[in-house]
Amino acid sequence: MIFEQRYLLLMSLPFLAWLLLFRYLPIWGWTMAFQNFRPGRSFFEQEWVGFAQFAAVFTDPRFYQVMRNTLAMSILGLVVGTASAIIFALLLNELRVSGLKRAVQTISYLPHFVSWVVVASIFSRLLSVSGPVNDLLVRLGIIETPFQFFLQGRLFWWLVTGITAWKDTGWNAIIYLAAISAIDPQLYEAAWVDGANRFQQMRHITIPGIMPTVTVILIMNIGWLVSTGFERQMLLANPIVMDYAEVLDLYVLNYGIRLGRFSFGTALGMFKSVVSILLVLGANFGVRRAKLNSIL
Repeated sequence: MIFEQRYLLLMSLPFLAWLLLFRYLPIWGWTMAFQNFRPGRSFFEQEWVGFAQFAAVFTDPRFYQVMRNTLAMSILGLVVGTASAIIFALLLNELRVSGLKRAVQTISYLPHFVSWVVVASIFSRLLSVSGPVNDLLVRLGIIETPFQFFLQGRLFWWLVTGITAWKDTGWNAIIYLAAISAIDPQLYEAAWVDGANRFQQMRHITIPGIMPTVTVILIMNIGWLVSTGFERQMLLANPIVMDYAEVLDLYVLNYGIRLGRFSFGTALGMFKSVVSILLVLGANFGVRRAKLNSIL
């Protein structure tokens, strides 16, 4: 049996080598989390400090503020991003003009390929005091004076969530459109014969048909709740809203790498990895208990 699949196995070797080289081999670097690492010294010359770096992480009051920001923006992004992608895919599927459908889909996922530097620049200008959004709101009489969007701490979470949804909704909807296309067309024909309208077909056929895909994607995304990245926050934030903008990855950059505290940063990275694994396993366990599709 293995001999018959030899070509497929050979084709998988480059991916296996990449996986080992860039995903598993770097785990050796986790040893830095248990050292007081100093550059220029060999591995055997480093000072071993046990769990001192983890103690420094968990006793830092700013760490809990950073975790609050990380979880708040991650959960908002998960809920809004998943809902917007599913709704967009459902609405796009209802378009019957194939040319218009392809055009809308193409335009919708183009922002995904725009860098966050460009996106942050666009929205900074749009939402600035002298930008078109404030100008429109003032002209319509909704506000009397321009509103400073990027100086409101609690509003920052929603700004990041909304901008991220704008950027990634079209791209994230692709997988749900693929799941919709796999639904047997005869189900829709039978429902139409029974008198079901398009909304009823969507509710009783399309949505249940894509739920296995939604469940798997949701489980995988839950594993990234503590790994939101730092590009959006670093580019859109300012010192006034930093108490609401600083996330775990930006905290690692500012208080770990930039200060030369490599062991501290490694301990934070190890913490993120362990929490991500636990989140995936917990989400998968919950899904299995609910009798839904799981990934493990």
